[in-house]
This record gives sequence, C-alpha cells and structure tokens, in this order.
Amino acid sequence: MITLQFLITAFVVVLAPGTGAIYTLALGLGQGRRAAIWAALGCTIGILPHLAAATLGLAAILHSSALLFQIVKAAGVAYLLYLAWQALRSGGALAVNSQRTSQPGRSIAWRGALINILNPKLSVFFLALLPPFLSGNPASATLEMSVLGLVFMAMTFAIFVLYGLFAAQARSYLLNSERVLKWMSRGFAAVFAGLAARLAFERA
Repeated sequence: MITLQFLITAFVVVLAPGTGAIYTLALGLGQGRRAAIWAALGCTIGILPHLAAATLGLAAILHSSALLFQIVKAAGVAYLLYLAWQALRSGGALAVNSQRTSQPGRSIAWRGALINILNPKLSVFFLALLPPFLSGNPASATLEMSVLGLVFMAMTFAIFVLYGLFAAQARSYLLNSERVLKWMSRGFAAVFAGLAARLAFERA
C-alpha cells in the first residue's frame, strides 16, 4: 500500500509550489518561524475535508454537480482575492514589512485551512491520486485511502514547514530594504490574484 512509488509521487506533488506553499512562504517572510509553522499546520488541516470526501465518495458528487462545484469555486476565488488584498495593503495579514507583527496562531492556521477547504479540485485530486495505490481489496479500501491520505498530509506538513523556515531565515536578509519588502508584498498579491484567476477558469 505505502510503496516507494506512492512516496515519490506524493513527494513530487507536495514539493510543487501551490497556494498553500505560497501562503506559508508569505507568513514566514512576513512574520517569522512561528507564523510559518502555524500556516503549514493550517494548510495541512485543510486537506482533511477533501480526504474524507474522497474516502466516502463525496468527491464524485462534487465533480458531477456543476452547481455545487461552481459555488465552492466562487468562494475559493473570492478568498484568494481577499488574500491578495491582505498582501497588498499596508498592515495586511500577509504584508511583508520590517516590523514583525504577531497574529494569533489559530487565525493564521484558519486562513491556511480555508485555502485548501475552498479548493474544489482537491477532492477530485485525491479521488484520482489514491486509488491506483490501493491493494484492490474492497473490504480494506476505506482504511487504505485514509492511511495514504494521512501519509500525504504528514509529508505536506513537513515540506511546508521547511518552506516556511527557509522564508523566515531569508527574512533577516531582507529587512534592511523597505523597497524590496514592498515589492515582495506586491509579488505575493499578484501570485494570489493569479491563482484566483486560474481557479476561476477551472472546470468540474
């Protein structure tokens, strides 16, 4: 079940920078190690509903229901645009500046969780990724899907933490240039806006 092929596949998927990774990097650069770890935790927790949906077969319903898919997608697009605004405005939750702000860890984690929860493609992704690595025994399929999903989540958390710690370390080299920090905030805003646009054109 947990084969080398699955671990390599999961590692490549997690390693590819996505919305959660960008969010964790932004928090690491903007607020340091603690915020980055909370961000990584939140993004990982946000995977749980999609894993449950894939395991219980609800992802197929989401995939087949155009209206439901569009509703979740619209919420996801709106939320990504909100994050872009938070990165762009001075004093925003994702703005990168020289003064270290201290936000409650739960707030950081909740925003990270919403990034994944409001991505309707994630349930369909699990429905496509996990079944090829099952043993083929219907009696143990649910358990196997759960175990594979939890391994994927553990890898996600570990790699996102590394991303965040790297960003937090890089923060110390960027604090002396307000111009660089401002352009980095604009860059994160542009990335989130671009991800929102990409999600907007996704189809079920």
